[in-house]
Amino acid sequence: MSVRSVSAQDLQELLLSGLPHIVVHFWATWAPQCAQMNDVMEELATEHPAVSFVKLEAEAVPELALKHNVNAVPTFIFFKAGQPVERLDGAHAPELVRKVQQLAASLPPPHAAPTTAVAKAPSADLKERLHTLVRAAPCMLFIKGTSKEPRCGFSRQMVEILNQHGAEFSSFDILSDEAVRQGLKEFSNWPTYPQLYVNGDLIGGLDIIKELAETGELDKMFPKEESLEDRLKSLINKAPVMLFMKGNKETPRCGFSRSIVNILNDNGVKYETFDILQDEEVRQGLKTFSNWPTYPQLYACGELVGGLDIVKELLESGELLSTLQAPK
Repeated sequence: MSVRSVSAQDLQELLLSGLPHIVVHFWATWAPQCAQMNDVMEELATEHPAVSFVKLEAEAVPELALKHNVNAVPTFIFFKAGQPVERLDGAHAPELVRKVQQLAASLPPPHAAPTTAVAKAPSADLKERLHTLVRAAPCMLFIKGTSKEPRCGFSRQMVEILNQHGAEFSSFDILSDEAVRQGLKEFSNWPTYPQLYVNGDLIGGLDIIKELAETGELDKMFPKEESLEDRLKSLINKAPVMLFMKGNKETPRCGFSRSIVNILNDNGVKYETFDILQDEEVRQGLKTFSNWPTYPQLYACGELVGGLDIVKELLESGELLSTLQAPK
């Protein structure tokens, strides 16, 4: 289902039609936050087909707006059996999602018992990947397109704001990976894009970033600029044993990475991984930093052990575990 644009008369007919649940968005074409919330409504309409979603331009229905005390846009009124039972004032996407989920949960189960209306939680492997992605850079932006070529108006506006404020950020094109696109909505409890993360924590979407920019708080939230060398030192010391590879320990994405993961797993080594495919700056910079031109690269206690061939030699000589505990 999709969000319908209706008139006051259309709404009255819907309320009398016997539809169990209706969500009404009073909005305005001149308010950008309303447009973004309409996107949220579209996503919710797909996830909850048993709920009807409609929108009215508040200024076009002044009597109806007055009746429901709509003093600002966006405003959402929730109807159950034709009667208003709940409301939400303002562009608060997570709260709208929560209220719609509550509304949908109060519906009796359908006879056919379809399950498509219930959003599936990300799998364990996907959660691990999302956890890695949101921390792939101190400031991570998930958008449609890239920072050079945004592919929607909201993504373009977000990139412009970050550039205007001199933010150092990396981006991920959610159009290139449907699993990430859908999974991140559940992971972050934020149903639309773009999404901005700082130090692994969700800051919000475009409307939140605009508010922070207007209040002067946005600049304070950006992490202080860190040199690539300092960042690499921090990464290789993130765990006693760190493996820089293509993919992660659950899903290696090349044969060499898979081989070294198997060796470490078979020998009971506790280690963390960094996916160099997710960060081109680290991928190229670590080659120079370590003076080692290929991947995977294994570090112990902040010092380079080597690549797959070195690890195989250490395994054959029986020195692998002692080297990882106390590298030379």
